[in-house]
Amino acid sequence: MANRPFEAYLDQLNVITMIVPTYYYNGQSERFFLEQGADMVELKIIDKVQIEGSVKYACYTPIVPEFGRPHIVLDERLMRTDLQIGEVIRTSEFDDLFYYDGSDLGASYTKEATHFRLWAPTATEVFVKYRPTDSEDVLYVKMFRRERGVYEALISGDVAGAYYQYHLRVNNQWKEAGDPYAKAVSLHSEWSCVLDEEKVAVTTHLLPPFSSPLDAIIYEASIRDFSMHLDSGMQHKGKYSSFLERQTRGRFGQPTGVDYLKELGITHLELLPFNDFFGVSDTQPHANYNWGYNPLYFNVPEGSYSSNPQDPYTRVIELKQMIESLHEEGIRVIMDVVYNHVYIRETSSFERIVPGYFFRQDEFGRPSNGTGVGNDFASERKMARKFILDSLQYWLTTYNVDGFRFDLMGILDIETMNEARKMVDRLKPGCILLGEGWQLNTALAKELKANIANQAHLPDIAQFNDWFRDTIKGSTFNLYDHGFVLGRESLHHEAFQVVGGSIGFGNRQGIFLEPSQSVNYVESHDNYTLWDKLEACFPGEVEFNKKRQRLATAMVLLSQGIPFLHSGQEFFRTKFGVENSYTSSDTINQLDWNRQYENKSTIEFVKGLIQIRKYHGAFRLNSAQAIRRHLIKGASDGGSLVLLLSNVAEYGEWEEILLIFHPSSSKGKVTLPSRPAPWQIIVEGEAAGVDVLREASECLELEPISVVVCVQVK
Repeated sequence: MANRPFEAYLDQLNVITMIVPTYYYNGQSERFFLEQGADMVELKIIDKVQIEGSVKYACYTPIVPEFGRPHIVLDERLMRTDLQIGEVIRTSEFDDLFYYDGSDLGASYTKEATHFRLWAPTATEVFVKYRPTDSEDVLYVKMFRRERGVYEALISGDVAGAYYQYHLRVNNQWKEAGDPYAKAVSLHSEWSCVLDEEKVAVTTHLLPPFSSPLDAIIYEASIRDFSMHLDSGMQHKGKYSSFLERQTRGRFGQPTGVDYLKELGITHLELLPFNDFFGVSDTQPHANYNWGYNPLYFNVPEGSYSSNPQDPYTRVIELKQMIESLHEEGIRVIMDVVYNHVYIRETSSFERIVPGYFFRQDEFGRPSNGTGVGNDFASERKMARKFILDSLQYWLTTYNVDGFRFDLMGILDIETMNEARKMVDRLKPGCILLGEGWQLNTALAKELKANIANQAHLPDIAQFNDWFRDTIKGSTFNLYDHGFVLGRESLHHEAFQVVGGSIGFGNRQGIFLEPSQSVNYVESHDNYTLWDKLEACFPGEVEFNKKRQRLATAMVLLSQGIPFLHSGQEFFRTKFGVENSYTSSDTINQLDWNRQYENKSTIEFVKGLIQIRKYHGAFRLNSAQAIRRHLIKGASDGGSLVLLLSNVAEYGEWEEILLIFHPSSSKGKVTLPSRPAPWQIIVEGEAAGVDVLREASECLELEPISVVVCVQVK
């Protein structure tokens, strides 16, 4: 309604707020009415407050305005304004009134007809704006309001591949929006697309349920970075299909690609976001780079990774083939998901369809910004939570992924994460859930946030362990801060705590209740690579820096908890000193396969450590109780960390395992625990594996910056 003399907002089911500007009769009104058919229902003024340039009235309405149709409010002068949906949308009463538990939102296709269903409880009119496959004409098909604020339309015939949007009126404004539940989109994500699932079916390779998250060795990579290097040996550079290639070789004949991953021995490949995101052109992907944390469509594969993004079906098929190809090699796939925010709130489908509902607001009604990108997804609201759970279920059942890594999980709420855990346990036992449980300044009560501080309420969800990260390498936010492996030997007490699963020993409080909650890592796609930090802290010390990185990686792989490796960490990946490379070039971000060849001895060392971890269950103790029973901190000269895994024959061939982490740039010495038989050394220098390298008794000389593992056979 143009030129409104005042504004009216439904802020509670029975409360309408009037904002009357002071230029209109000095903001003074005595009575307000709600138009109800031919009648006018008087509203009772229950509060009146002077605000800047206006007077604010809170009015009780004896009848709840009916959602789904327009309403008019009048004052005593019979001046009219339309009733807009206000803060009521963020009340629990609204959530209860309009929660829809159906599994049919979006476009449900059959050859005979397609049902379109959209949850839009505050809309007064909705159309499907529809473009048939055989025409450039745009048709408008009226949608009818059903239960719980869901609008529905039926289009007869086979409309697979047709493009559509929603055209709807909310608060008397017409808007267009894509379908949040879309499964496919047009080029550049301009239209949603009707998908015939039968046309994108691929043969699935079912792996047995995964045993335990503690048995995982997670390797994080970007689909684009993995193959982009000139000497990667892969033909489909930056594409889903690069993961289908086999027997790929680098410049020097070394295995690359998936063959390399299989040889390395990882169990899970965690891939940066591959749902549809903003920042890279579908048709000219080389013109821009982006990690993918700008989500557009949550249930649609990213177009720039497809060989033919103009065909909505191709990207779906290629992503499914990629995942199943990895499954055939015994490698499971963890999907990096970004449910904490959208690219731009104002233009997102969520905000256009149900304004004010899907995003969190602070106490002043401003968008909450714990994410730092201008919006926080309100996961605690019932239909926002439902969307997250529906989306996870779709990826799990349709794309057969094996786990989810939640970006900025601390924005989400505990109940949503625990519901996600229940759902994936039901559908795919052994599915791994892990996330960034950082403390973030979002407008959610602190006791509701899914972060490390509340880990006791998230018992089966793993979290990235910043205590481990910063103890071992130094603060991730201070480039020049030295952690344990950088020679800060005084941290060996802290190192003992984190290597032991961060559960707490002695009088020290842990940050986790169980080791399966701790993701142990020293680098990821975020922040400086460890190699770049080492080069900054110790410029020119190439060989010592390699030793430091080997020591850090050994601590990741031999600690209690879940080990996490950043792709290329095992061959000293560099981003040339760029801390935040999310929009940097391929030159900065690509995995350098020549570097892989140049550092093959270190890769063999890491392979050996992975082999050891898999070989003996003492490195994967499944409870805090078991860790405290078996793990003992030994005595050492100086700041070396000496650990004994004692009486562990029930977990494997070795009765006792001695771990020695020596960060000093000088030689060291350790007195070995006295045993009837000599200690068998399986890790020393650059050699690691389950085979015995040599034996030692009484005393062990330690090389500068080194790790040694000794065992006693039962």
